[in-house]
Amino acid sequence: MTARHPARKPRSPQRGPATATGATRRASGIREPGVGPSERLQKVLAAVGLGSRRDMEDFIRAGRIQVNGAMATLGMRVGARDRVLLDGREIRQAPGAVPRVLLYHKPEGEIVSRDDPEGRPSVFDRLPRLAGARWLNIGRLDFNTSGLLLFTTSGELAHRFAHPSFEFDREYAVRTRGELSKEEAAQLQRGVELDDGSARVEALAAAGGEGANRWYRVVLREGRNRVVRRLFEAVGHPVSRLIRVRFGPLSLPPRLRRGQSRELLPAEMTALLHAIGATLPPAVNRRPDRPAPSEKPGPRRRSSSAR
Repeated sequence: MTARHPARKPRSPQRGPATATGATRRASGIREPGVGPSERLQKVLAAVGLGSRRDMEDFIRAGRIQVNGAMATLGMRVGARDRVLLDGREIRQAPGAVPRVLLYHKPEGEIVSRDDPEGRPSVFDRLPRLAGARWLNIGRLDFNTSGLLLFTTSGELAHRFAHPSFEFDREYAVRTRGELSKEEAAQLQRGVELDDGSARVEALAAAGGEGANRWYRVVLREGRNRVVRRLFEAVGHPVSRLIRVRFGPLSLPPRLRRGQSRELLPAEMTALLHAIGATLPPAVNRRPDRPAPSEKPGPRRRSSSAR
């Protein structure tokens, strides 16, 4: 008796060309579906301290970013397994990394820039060194203004603090030439028309002084260039000294000398992120409370053209 073989199943019709392999996807910059969570590329780059989201978008447009061997595009999403390069150098993603914040007591005579054609002293010369990240300034103070200047390793945090939509107020100690009249004080609170639009102070209080010099405490909710000086000049009282004493929920520590910095402790970071409505990565709970690095100012790096 001849053995009977099972009937062969008919071949299914071809469904088009095979899909790209994992290697092909990686080479083309296409993310494989279902490979962990992902975030927008510019957000990831900002989170590791390379700059603000806007800065990262400019980098992407300029063709400086590659993902898995392909040129990055705006809106692209990346995950922990994706290889991201900036100018050919790999960027290590740090999921759950705790942002760091530094309080710096800026003295007069320093510029808030890493590159100054005039070679003037920079605030960045005194900051503690970082491995694998860099300090981002949150807002600015002009060359002749002293006081509280904030730095962070997180582009997201810098964006949240500095963006006008979040309306973090700034408090200043202002020394003027001459005493404000009641009408001049009221005018500052009603609003003054400047060359770049109207501006006003949220709060104004006399803080002493003698002779021609008078001190005031002033609160604003914006950080336009030299806005405090321009407001007082508009009512006839030039500012002879300006010190920022608070930015949002952070105040200038009374024992922090000019040119010194202090990093927030983990417990302080928790309180800060809660106060500004930001999310705290779980990793912060694993970092013990410990003193920040020495508050001694870092060595001053002088340019050959510094004056």
